[in-house]
Amino acid sequence: MAEARATGEILVYVTAPSTEVAVVLARSLVEAGLAAGVNTIPGVRSIYRWQGQVFDEPEVFMVIQSHRDRFEALREAVLAAHPYDVPKIISVDIAQGHAPYLDWIRENVT
Repeated sequence: MAEARATGEILVYVTAPSTEVAVVLARSLVEAGLAAGVNTIPGVRSIYRWQGQVFDEPEVFMVIQSHRDRFEALREAVLAAHPYDVPKIISVDIAQGHAPYLDWIRENVT
């Protein structure tokens, strides 16, 4: 049985204003080799302050599987294609994980 192991893989959290935008971003990241995969989760409700006002908006939450070495290129790609002035782009290290899954991420991020 495969064991859990420490990793250099990351999850990157991004929100998008619609499913259409999220899918375009997801496809471009996977096709460019910046992400092994992207989960899009519709139905997120974001309440936030922006330029002195409080907003309550629907969003799509994206969970991007990538590698720490590719974060800057991934961030730049999101910034270039994202419609927000200040998109959420947050990287979280995967401390441990199922080795075959982590191998899949590493093998599919170029």
